[in-house]
Amino acid sequence: MKYTIDKKENYTIITIDEKKLDTSIAPDLKSEFVKLNAEGITNLILDLSSVKYTDSSGLSSILIANRLCNSSNGLLIMTGLQDHVMKLITISKLESVLNILPTVEEAIDRVFLHEIEQDLTNKED
Repeated sequence: MKYTIDKKENYTIITIDEKKLDTSIAPDLKSEFVKLNAEGITNLILDLSSVKYTDSSGLSSILIANRLCNSSNGLLIMTGLQDHVMKLITISKLESVLNILPTVEEAIDRVFLHEIEQDLTNKED
């Protein structure tokens, strides 16, 4: 699987450099998500700009990442979704479950907003 990981202080960007996110790639991607979560990374930005096609196994790996991020009070944000990928998410009725934004820059802004919200919530408790 071809991908890059860019770790920052408050988030990590994973850019998938593949045309297809399918059964040949999904298990490796799931493993990477689990490993990052174990390292304490809670906010992931998944850049799918290069991905033209995904199947149910690719979607499953994304849902695992979403669950891992949510369980650690973080966010998974998907960016750069192509038509086919968005169509599968819509058909699966997951657009309300997954965080989807057009660009990585908007995703970074959303992560910082989430961090501020978390800080405010923690101060109230």
